[in-house]
Amino acid sequence: MLIGQNIAVLGAGVAGLATARALAMRGAQVTVYEKAPEITEVGAGLQITPNGVAVLRALGFDPVAHAMRSSGVRLIDGYMGAQILHLDFAKYKPDSDFLLFHRADLIDMLYEGARESGVRIALSHAVEDIRGDTDGVTLSFAGGGEARHDIVIGADGLHSKLRPMLNGPAKPFFTGQTAWRATVPALGGEDAAAMVHIAAGRHVVSYPLRDGTLINIVAVEEREDWAEEGWHHTGDPTEMMTHFSNFCPGVKALLSRVESVSRWGLFRHPVAALWHSERTALVGDAAHPTLPFLAQGANMALEDAWVLSDCIANLPLDQALPAYQARRRARVVKVIEAANANARNYHLKGASRFIGHAGLRLAGRVAGKRMVDKFAWLYDHDVTA
Repeated sequence: MLIGQNIAVLGAGVAGLATARALAMRGAQVTVYEKAPEITEVGAGLQITPNGVAVLRALGFDPVAHAMRSSGVRLIDGYMGAQILHLDFAKYKPDSDFLLFHRADLIDMLYEGARESGVRIALSHAVEDIRGDTDGVTLSFAGGGEARHDIVIGADGLHSKLRPMLNGPAKPFFTGQTAWRATVPALGGEDAAAMVHIAAGRHVVSYPLRDGTLINIVAVEEREDWAEEGWHHTGDPTEMMTHFSNFCPGVKALLSRVESVSRWGLFRHPVAALWHSERTALVGDAAHPTLPFLAQGANMALEDAWVLSDCIANLPLDQALPAYQARRRARVVKVIEAANANARNYHLKGASRFIGHAGLRLAGRVAGKRMVDKFAWLYDHDVTA
């Protein structure tokens, strides 16, 4: 147990709030420092797969009560609208929960859970400096003020304050892909699955949220110019429609209903070489950002939160933080490589596209269960077991 440990968590996103809850449940005194003046999330969807659901349940939540169940993933020819492959989770994994969350609903659930566990959440606290020694870590905040903690966890995402202090400045590179994100009201009767319309050099993902009242949309295209990293940048719905104008009528009708959209450039970041010092550690995107092509960013953050808290609770600190990185690094690298492969496979061109799609159609017809089971390494992994 962590009774008496005074731990700071930087960032009140999925990684930070889940980590705070996990640590507080084990007896730690936890403070979350968030630079924003309030906890808000713009409209966006997240897919929480069984490996992430296992963590949410272990943290004492009922995630099914806050999300929609996904029936599977459908890969669809973006031009013709014909199905290529159906990963039928409802049929082949009926006892597993694949959930479609509105990000704000997940954050609200984690936020309330953290507060119920006694976590203190300090808003408008932007960290300017982090100084560690053998006895603890001192945080200095913008505008003045300091706080002293036994351990500091960096859950502050792509622009983490702690990561460069452990690893030096990161050198991300633009992938040549730009993404658009939006939500639109549902019309009713939409399939409760993630629909992935794939075409040469671009794809569109859509799925329902909030009992089917909203549709989440992420559209990705290859292009030479790029938007600034991060997804809070305003895009132009008309421009998005233009870039996907050769898609099938169903996709164009969906995109035509978009009234506001965010746009961002997709960057590849290296997995941090070092996730910890003597009294600090990184979780989630601060340690291992991933491209959004396997829907695992939030799930990896949840897994990190559980494993880190488990290590700290059950090992001496000088062993706990190295053990955390050792238990997590190989898995997140494998997940990131799989996401990168999807980025390539979704955007096949020419003969490669024809051959690849034909192979997937055949595999789906003769070996549907085997195609789902190919992801058992990902979805059936339970860090809480």
